[in-house]
Amino acid sequence: MNVNSTTRAAALAVGLLAGACAGVGAQSVAMTGGMGSKALLVVNGGAPKALSAGETHQGVKVLSVGPDQVTVEVGGKRQTVTLGGAPVSIGGGGGGAQGSQIVLTAVSGGHFVTLGSINGRSTQFMVDTGATSVALSQDEARRMGIDHEKGQRIMAGTANGVVSVHKVRLASVRIQDVEVRDVEAVVVPAGMPHVLLGNSFLTRFQMKRENETLTLTRRY
Repeated sequence: MNVNSTTRAAALAVGLLAGACAGVGAQSVAMTGGMGSKALLVVNGGAPKALSAGETHQGVKVLSVGPDQVTVEVGGKRQTVTLGGAPVSIGGGGGGAQGSQIVLTAVSGGHFVTLGSINGRSTQFMVDTGATSVALSQDEARRMGIDHEKGQRIMAGTANGVVSVHKVRLASVRIQDVEVRDVEAVVVPAGMPHVLLGNSFLTRFQMKRENETLTLTRRY
């Protein structure tokens, strides 16, 4: 099993906010820049749109614009979106995880970083197509209440060489309004700035990259 990744470097200085856990009909919104009193917003992975307070685009209404964040409203629900942060999912109904598409915007260094959850507990992910499985550190596993020591012990190749890891199953991995259940993962002894979102999760999606946007569409 190979969980080798060059993304296990120093943590990126990015601001991440939890997206609203919206259901079908939610809008994915990211802030990619500013133009004076206007914010450059990417809605549902489309082209950036410059919007000022009071303007609406694809159902997303801008309430206020700051130098590094914008407050928007979708379907009566408000959310603050941070410049350079992962897209947040806003609107929709019910708060369930019934979505089928994840839209991510590259951050500094070209990496795709997003806030999500494992077994209902919040964590930060980094997309890593070179990792066979989702990979997380022992400290992160303990924080989430995962008893990884009961998992199968195997040897795996990492950026630090071949090490002993524990193979576990994650009941739930959720990003934006998309939830995948029963996901294979490995718990590694070294510290990691992010949970690596490897192919045990990614292969359940069709991946499409256009410039700085990565779209994951659920396979059925």
